Amino acid sequence: MRTIYVGSRKSKLALIQSQWVIEQLTGQSADFNYEIKHIVTKGDRILNVTLSKVGGKGLFVKEIERSLLNGTIDFAVHSMKDVPAELPEGLEIASIPRREDAHDVLLSRTGARFDELPSGAIIGTSSLRRAAQLLHARPDLTVRPVRGNVDTRLAKLQAGEYDAIILAAAGIKRMGWPDSAATEYLPYSLSVPACGQGALAIECRSDDRELKSLLRKINDEKTARTVSAERVFLKRLGGSCQVPIAAFCEQDNEGRLSFSGLVASPDGTTVLRSSMTGDDPLELGRKAAEDVLARGAGKILSEFTV
Repeated sequence: MRTIYVGSRKSKLALIQSQWVIEQLTGQSADFNYEIKHIVTKGDRILNVTLSKVGGKGLFVKEIERSLLNGTIDFAVHSMKDVPAELPEGLEIASIPRREDAHDVLLSRTGARFDELPSGAIIGTSSLRRAAQLLHARPDLTVRPVRGNVDTRLAKLQAGEYDAIILAAAGIKRMGWPDSAATEYLPYSLSVPACGQGALAIECRSDDRELKSLLRKINDEKTARTVSAERVFLKRLGGSCQVPIAAFCEQDNEGRLSFSGLVASPDGTTVLRSSMTGDDPLELGRKAAEDVLARGAGKILSEFTV
């Protein structure tokens, strides 16, 4: 019986996600054993600097991909929003399971919703994408970086360092938190998610046919289709998860796609949005990217080293 080695970051959420995938695969086939190997990434090591200043694409995946390429592990479970648009040669995303809730959520110390926060209130987030959109809606607020895992961020909120923090709904749901833990699920009209937010990416070596066949059994076609539109948007803009780019695509019951993309200046003074519908996810993502580029997105993105 083959033992499949699964690479995972050591955070509680990463381990929960990896274990969930293992359970899904075990339900599909009992012909394999699984062993998780912990890997520390650059994004995990550097916690005293905002993500956008740590530098480079793939802050949470490069070391894991190196382990894939040298055969130390067989597959890895990433949060799709952390995966750069370009993958190293020899690796591929073999499966994208069904997407979890893609919303951003607000957790406030007093229970105040976003529009109820007092002027000058301090919101914690290290995401330029989130900061730009929140400041665009409420320029009277103060956004400050907050790093660390979910529990660490919550502790800083409760200690009074912030009036509110922003987290991904998918993360808190996978951690088993009740819906009541979130003060407010921010509407997509206020905060467009990161490309691929809420989805998992299972990455493996392209030549491992046996494993790819297994992983495809838990692939969700609808999620894969919508996420592909978002990743084409990201790729055309040459960005990563650490620049102010956002995109979200939905599919209706007839298979029609609705896409919203965004590029913003970090201070929120400039927000370029593109919304359109279509049937081809790759064409939709590309057209939306061309639209924001034609309106000045390139100038905004040129300020970042990605």
